[in-house]
Amino acid sequence: MRRRNNGCCCQNSKRAGRTGCNDSEGNEPPGWCIYATVALVAVGCYLNALGGDFVHDDIPAVVRNKDVLGQTPWTSILKDDFWGTPMHDINSHKSYRPLTTFTFRLNYLMSGLTPSWYHATNIALHAIACVLVTRVSLAVASLRPGFAALTGLLFAAHPVHTEAVTGIVGRADVLACIFFLLSFLAYHGQQTAYVWSSVCLGALSMLAKETGITVLPLNLLYDLCRSWHSIKRSIFEARWNDDSRHLSRRAAALLVSFGVLLVVRLALLHGTLPKFSPQDNPAAFHPCFHVRLLTFCYLAALNCWLLLCPAMLSHDWQMGSVPLVASLADTRNLATCLFFGGCLILTYKAFTDFEQQRHPPLLLGWMFLVLPFLPASNLFITVGFVVAERVLYLPSVGWILLVVYGMQISWTAIPRRRSLITTGIVLLLLLGCYRTILRNRDWTSRETLLRAGLRSLPHNAKMHYNFANFLRDTSQPNRAILHYQLALWLWPTYASAHNNLGTLSVGDQAEQHFLAAIHAQPGHVNAHYNLGQLYRKTNRTEECIRMLQKCVSLDPAYTPAYLVLARLATGPTAGVLLRHVVRLQPKSPDHLAEYASWLYQNDGI
Repeated sequence: MRRRNNGCCCQNSKRAGRTGCNDSEGNEPPGWCIYATVALVAVGCYLNALGGDFVHDDIPAVVRNKDVLGQTPWTSILKDDFWGTPMHDINSHKSYRPLTTFTFRLNYLMSGLTPSWYHATNIALHAIACVLVTRVSLAVASLRPGFAALTGLLFAAHPVHTEAVTGIVGRADVLACIFFLLSFLAYHGQQTAYVWSSVCLGALSMLAKETGITVLPLNLLYDLCRSWHSIKRSIFEARWNDDSRHLSRRAAALLVSFGVLLVVRLALLHGTLPKFSPQDNPAAFHPCFHVRLLTFCYLAALNCWLLLCPAMLSHDWQMGSVPLVASLADTRNLATCLFFGGCLILTYKAFTDFEQQRHPPLLLGWMFLVLPFLPASNLFITVGFVVAERVLYLPSVGWILLVVYGMQISWTAIPRRRSLITTGIVLLLLLGCYRTILRNRDWTSRETLLRAGLRSLPHNAKMHYNFANFLRDTSQPNRAILHYQLALWLWPTYASAHNNLGTLSVGDQAEQHFLAAIHAQPGHVNAHYNLGQLYRKTNRTEECIRMLQKCVSLDPAYTPAYLVLARLATGPTAGVLLRHVVRLQPKSPDHLAEYASWLYQNDGI
């Protein structure tokens, strides 16, 4: 499948080992030097992340994940979601990323739960991604070698990438980006389009993270743009030519592959969608359409601002971090208008260049910025977050391409200001590296990450809740109570905050918090259990039994409730309950010992 070499600003460049259009200022450095420099800067920016611990989502995804710890067969990785829950389970998050989980398991086999090796793997993968970004800039976008290197350097040092690189679970985004870029290069990076290789690499990108599937429509759309002359000639001549015939075959292969992958991914949902709550994504649950629309549009502008000015970063943007845009009078709508106005201008410039095709970086940057971000935009599906910096890892490729292409145009158009432009570029790189290194420190431990989050988003109720959990776990109950109360002040229906505050309270006050948690979230199992335990301590046995029975009706596998019910029961009933607990957790020595003790006392009934 060959195609015409359309749309390159440098038609005489060699595809194999090309260095792009030579700048009149002198000889450019060899390709390997560019890639080595980019890789070294990428590694250097994250060296201080090697000492970080498992934090935030790393705990459920790695430390407690049975698929990672080797407690399940290798085939379970293909059946379970990213967090180790079977995909068919009603409580599954439905995030299917077996390739990423597979790399975690390899890490565990090699180094156990030593976090530095997981961080080292992420850093190495980030360096590879930076090299591939440079290659795309050079081989497909046709930037000059120096500016292609600048693209890779800015990508390597962009502070918004810290969540994807320093956060261990962010490996899903980095891996998806690597296979995404490899798929794109297999299709567009040389004279021959290796369509099926590109499809296979795109499938691997999807198995690393779901957004990787967007590489197939991106490949097709960019191919259509580069083949516009052939398409136009076929339309005017009313007959197929060789180029348009080859294009139709490539397009058919991509569309069929995209459809098959999409069907497979939907089938993996097993007929149910992931369950999210208003605290995960408040705008998605708001009853008014105009509030949802205005808020989602503003969130797109906010994501763009984070790419432009990553001064305020946080690992968690839920629950009040970004207040809803409830009316047209909200001043944040100005930012939304500016953002979409800029998008319209950019779109017009990119897609009116079909005839001349003088600006491939403009068109390519637009596609990389928009298409990979669409799954996180709430346009097609509801996502479980307000803002997530890790999802910007791949779209940032497009943003950086646009910025660097603007620098290249300025460099050519204003030769007298080249020293000023150079100074600005160096300053931008230094600031990016410095901010990234500082941000890496925030990910050192659970405490540093939570404190950094509170500094950035003091109105985030979940941040106060998580910090209160940390204070409780480190035997600082009084300070924990204060932050639970702050969380409830910011989000009065926060059921988990009510429940945890109840565990630190006594008497009627504790009961009120447990009841408030149940009222806010009727399915909150822990609140029912804790209230049952409170009733047990105050000799309200009947109410205790009722709460515990509600627990097991909500979650039939909730063993603590069965244990307490067994201790309250007499005769064979206690034995039946203990036997059920042993069946639920056959490898628990404590449960086995308790059941054995009951058998001994009751003569093996």
